[in-house]
Amino acid sequence: MRIGELSKRSGFSRDTIRFYEKKGLIRLPDAGRDRYQFKDYPETILRRLLAIRQIKEFGFTLQETLGMIILFEEGVLEPQRGIRFVQRKIDRIDQKIHELTTIKNRLQQIVDTSPTGNCPLDKVLQESIPLLNTPQD
Repeated sequence: MRIGELSKRSGFSRDTIRFYEKKGLIRLPDAGRDRYQFKDYPETILRRLLAIRQIKEFGFTLQETLGMIILFEEGVLEPQRGIRFVQRKIDRIDQKIHELTTIKNRLQQIVDTSPTGNCPLDKVLQESIPLLNTPQD
């Protein structure tokens, strides 16, 4: 199938498909061109793209996705290794949640302690960023 049909069936844009091909997430077989030299994507590429979509929905980066694909293709993504891969992702998510919660709490503290409308961020900005209408030397 050509890229337009692959795009429709996979839900990925043509540019995304080309990007994934460039990054090695999908690879066209050596005989992957038709007689007019258009790329001819086999069904296996469509299945790969649908798998990539599912993996992305779990929050994995493209680099992580590529790593899983390589391990799977090499036949070394046994269940325990896959579980460790997922557990590391969970650990990174927990760390990110902690970081975001800390930021949220700091911002909430600013809101809670500034009932007069004076935002402490104003002071930080005034001290660190020269005003646009201030003459520059």
